[in-house]
Amino acid sequence: MTPGTESLIRLDRQYLWHPFTQMKGWCDPAYEPLVLVEGDGAILRDSEGREYIDGNSSIWTNVHGHRHPAITAAMKAQLDKVAHVSFLGTTNEPAIRLAEKLVNLLPAGDYSRVFFTDNGSTAIEVAVKMTLQYWQLIGRPERNRFVAFDNAYHGDTVGAASLGGVSAFTQRFAPVHFAIERVDSTDALARLDANSIAAIIIEPMVQGAAGIRLWPEGTLRRLREWCDAHEVLLILDEVLTGFGRTGKMFACQHDGVRADFLCLAKGLTGGYVPLAATLTNESIYSAFLGEYQDLKTLFYGHSFCGNPVGCAAALASLEVFEQEETLRHLGEKITYLSELLSRVRQNAYVFEIRQCGFIAGIEVRQPDGTAFEWTSQTGARICQRAREYGLLTRPVLDTLVFMPPYCITREQMDAAFVALNQAILDICQGT
Repeated sequence: MTPGTESLIRLDRQYLWHPFTQMKGWCDPAYEPLVLVEGDGAILRDSEGREYIDGNSSIWTNVHGHRHPAITAAMKAQLDKVAHVSFLGTTNEPAIRLAEKLVNLLPAGDYSRVFFTDNGSTAIEVAVKMTLQYWQLIGRPERNRFVAFDNAYHGDTVGAASLGGVSAFTQRFAPVHFAIERVDSTDALARLDANSIAAIIIEPMVQGAAGIRLWPEGTLRRLREWCDAHEVLLILDEVLTGFGRTGKMFACQHDGVRADFLCLAKGLTGGYVPLAATLTNESIYSAFLGEYQDLKTLFYGHSFCGNPVGCAAALASLEVFEQEETLRHLGEKITYLSELLSRVRQNAYVFEIRQCGFIAGIEVRQPDGTAFEWTSQTGARICQRAREYGLLTRPVLDTLVFMPPYCITREQMDAAFVALNQAILDICQGT
């Protein structure tokens, strides 16, 4: 290890607290944190000059690859004008252009208004608050409960976490969460008192943090029908699935489903800077209109809402989708990913493979189907070994996630699966 890297790691351990990280293990002298310094396409480089395939798109965010010239240029051009202006009482051109672009990406009439925030959690938070206030404003305050699904993940802020169904992420904070109705399938909706329900929220097609769990075909369509029949609003959390991950620009397009709120983040800027958007329709929006003294205003927002640099990056990312025909080329890579997954399925320790577009989860177990003890951190150790073979990713317990940038080449995909397969064998066989 070079002195420069050693110094950075020492300072990191002295001053930082990393997310979703047991810092005792991070600070163990036997563990070497990666100091990433550069990216190029699907490749990341560390401070020692080693290269890695970005196998999870830097936590499911990067779309077109690192240092895409069009996105970099758009951000630099905006920085040469102004880096940030308040969205409270003023506006800016990148935000205006981006809102128009997002609305027009979806069928006419489905959405007409865009509310910008900073991240996926806040995109959900604003949908929750808009929902509650909407029902109050139209004289239906009894509709004040939310429905969410088992194993759901909708973010880490208090409101978003209240909707989550992964106990490891939520149980410590349960005393401050609001109560919700939790169901395991659309069939369970029949037992609910729909008259008190404000909205139901779902991650369409796939639950990411649950371990890449796929919904049965038609789930979203059935959910929309139930909501329509019972006057319940539908919130779609496309923080993960938005911007091509499922093979279409948005997961809801597979079933042609319109939501009342569409929440976007992660890939919105191509994964370059934080930005989120919550889209809704004119019916919801118009309920908030009135005189100042009517107190219909949505009193919600963040200092960096509508940040012009983030919006410029997002506009550039959407232009890349068009100019490079990203989704058309992605279809070929989705097919090739399926081929690679079929090969790794031959590994005796691969229990189940779950694929949704360019999202893959590989669950490992003992050859007899017995799960590894969760305390053994088998998935994490496999990913750590894969790092030694030049692949970066993170597991969800013992499900290994492969979700690279769309620019990844076939050769890089081949190398990633060689690394992953060997890492599985190394750890599961105890070598």
